[in-house]
Amino acid sequence: MELANRVKTITPSSTLAITAKANELKSQGHDIIGLGAGEPDFNTPEPIIEAAIRAMQAGLTKYTPTGGISELIEAIQKKMERDHQLNFAKDEIIVTMGAKHALYALFQVLLNKGDEVLIPAPFWVSYPEQVKLAEGVPVFIPTKAEHDFKVQLEELERAITSNTKAIIINSPSNPTGMMYSKEELEAIGEICLKHNILIVSDEIYEKLIYSDEEHVSIASISQELKKQTVVINGVSKTYAMTGWRIGYAAGEKELIKAMNNVSSHSTSNPVSIAQYASVAALSMDESEVRKMRDIFAERLDVFYNLISEIPGIKCEKPKGAFYLFPDVTEAVRKNGFDTVDEWVTAIIEEEKVAMVPGTGFGAPENVRLSYCLSLDDLKEAAKRIKRFVETH
Repeated sequence: MELANRVKTITPSSTLAITAKANELKSQGHDIIGLGAGEPDFNTPEPIIEAAIRAMQAGLTKYTPTGGISELIEAIQKKMERDHQLNFAKDEIIVTMGAKHALYALFQVLLNKGDEVLIPAPFWVSYPEQVKLAEGVPVFIPTKAEHDFKVQLEELERAITSNTKAIIINSPSNPTGMMYSKEELEAIGEICLKHNILIVSDEIYEKLIYSDEEHVSIASISQELKKQTVVINGVSKTYAMTGWRIGYAAGEKELIKAMNNVSSHSTSNPVSIAQYASVAALSMDESEVRKMRDIFAERLDVFYNLISEIPGIKCEKPKGAFYLFPDVTEAVRKNGFDTVDEWVTAIIEEEKVAMVPGTGFGAPENVRLSYCLSLDDLKEAAKRIKRFVETH
């Protein structure tokens, strides 16, 4: 059997690979501390669960419109207006099977063979793979820690060609936790308007910010940028609903209509029960969200300080999301390894701490460490990593 060419270039997820390794060791009875998970460790808040139960009891378990129930689309409209003063019509919003499928459907309807998508690196592992699945070409723009991993305007201009179709902006970022200011987004937006480049604004971590800065959606800066932007978001990270698989996209109605068509022939509708639960999530008082954010902020402070004390590890303190993304080059060299991937494998085998190498994120000198764990587990993980670095 010969596989389709489009899947032959796809790189397996490094996050899933390290998770599989950790689960294998756990099944053998080892005490594994997993720093790979990109999901809150809290249960979904009770009002959301109760809304799902009510929906099931009311028989709301049937097919829904492909692009989402009207109640959820209206809740998204209100959320966008409340948080960003953005007004989207109903036909400018689609509900999808997670934010990942919103991105997938977008690239399927947007890209022709050879179209280029600009992706600042480090990046979320699925961006380039989804572009390749749509027969597009991912074009990486390197960023540096001294610039807070933000794309520099001259680098952006240099990367643009006649084939450039879109750019992905992820703020706050997975894996770095950095976020763009309004002024930085304005400057990027001007370049995109000048070259007619669509902005794909991934805002899934918008509520998980631990500095005084506020999240700004680039679509809210001007009407011109709103027309030039597709906003991608979902309920997974903010409301501890990763398994419910509800995401959404908001943008120009022609794009949204095409995405609806793709979804109708791929996933059909998002899960009906999860949609009704998401209505409750987007409509609830955000005190529960603030509680989770405050817990993450405490974990960040503690874990960042502990990791920064380890010899040979350099780390910028993130402002959002729930990851550290330290450069471990010196530690890897000190421990006698050639690559970060080898170092990560040795640590999981010897110290039973699982972390994700930065290779899949476009940053082979780094590792991604999730702090979606208890403080006790984070302290123990840092202790084990430090022991490995100092004694290996």
